[in-house]
Amino acid sequence: MKRLLRLTLSSLAVLAGLAGLMAAGTHAQSSREVIVVPIEGTVDEGMAHLVTRAVDQANADHAAGLVLDINTGGGLVSAAFEIRDAMFSAKVPTVAYVSQRAYSAGALITLSARKIVMAPGSSIGAAEPIPKTIKMVSALKAEFGSTAQRNGRNRTLAEAMVDATVDAPEFKKSGAILSLTADDAKKAKIADAEASTLDGALQYAGIKGDQVRVSYSWGETLARIATSPEISGILLSLGVLGLLIEMQTLHGIAGSIGVAALALFFGTHVYAGFSNGLVVGLAMLGLLLILFELHVFPGHGISGVLGTAALLAAVVLSFGIAFIFVAFQSISIAIVLTAATFYVSTRIFPENAFLRRITLTATQGPEYVTSSDFRMYVGHTGFATSFLRPAGVATIDGRRLDVLTEGDFVHAGSAVRVTRVEGARIFVQSIPTDAPSAPQD
Repeated sequence: MKRLLRLTLSSLAVLAGLAGLMAAGTHAQSSREVIVVPIEGTVDEGMAHLVTRAVDQANADHAAGLVLDINTGGGLVSAAFEIRDAMFSAKVPTVAYVSQRAYSAGALITLSARKIVMAPGSSIGAAEPIPKTIKMVSALKAEFGSTAQRNGRNRTLAEAMVDATVDAPEFKKSGAILSLTADDAKKAKIADAEASTLDGALQYAGIKGDQVRVSYSWGETLARIATSPEISGILLSLGVLGLLIEMQTLHGIAGSIGVAALALFFGTHVYAGFSNGLVVGLAMLGLLLILFELHVFPGHGISGVLGTAALLAAVVLSFGIAFIFVAFQSISIAIVLTAATFYVSTRIFPENAFLRRITLTATQGPEYVTSSDFRMYVGHTGFATSFLRPAGVATIDGRRLDVLTEGDFVHAGSAVRVTRVEGARIFVQSIPTDAPSAPQD
């Protein structure tokens, strides 16, 4: 009898301990973090890196859940595929909350979550690919369909977001791409619920915990910022200005800045997934052709034109065909900035020590502007600092001057003599190589 009593008491103690452990486990689960990932702006490789890191963090920390806070008009399909695959690898509950819109690549990302909650007035869909080829439509339609089916959603409606030929008469007109409002998405069982806030979406999904919003790394942020149309336009403008100034000065400083700006432009586009090695190779070919025109075989123009065309094509392709209008927007910004900067530099700051090297110096009086008197250099010799075709820079008596030839092309480093001066225009001609090329008094 005593043995039975001891056995009963021991059993009760074990059960009490297990209950305590279960309670502690429940409390630990309720206090775990909820990882929130912002899906905002253009979907690119930087965003794909962020989501992949967030999923790995959620799995490693056994997070209470992972939530995608979505408001995007789309982006790179390849990046959306990476995000979808990362979401499928999540070992914690996943929720997609559409705060405003989830279009194109954003729609596929939304469908990859196990639960979808949409804010009132939000929408999802419009995922027709660009370029709209048969192969691309077929592949993307299959991705949408399989993703929806995996999470128990209507496959046909998901495919109708990509392919206008898919019939969904209850929700779209024939021949149109499917886009659903929050109400229609809930009726169609694409969305599970509606909620006005992210907290409401988490409450519906039964996920509790402290929200931890992940942020982009330095490299991911740089790539996303540098690939925006405005910053891309500035980088292109710096690149072009650097090359233009280098053509006149041949000092290497401006050229290095220009090449660095172009390298940053193409490098960030490669990192963000818009560009690839082929585009970078095309850009390098363009730069080499331009350098060939400037330094090896100047004057004929063919390599210069081909190089400019190759560089321009590389810029357009670096944004991807889907963002060709963004590419032209950046190019337009670069053209305006380059023209405005060059004009301001040569008009407002002509006496700047650096800019004096690429502009004609002048003496300004209170009521007029007059050219400097260069007649003292007539008959003096020196050497061409840059290529003269026919304009360029020569060093006469140790001073760098803007000069002109009589129409002849003169290589950099060649000996020249000042033949005449007309106002601010200094005319020189090439002299035999056995003549002194250094400045003389």
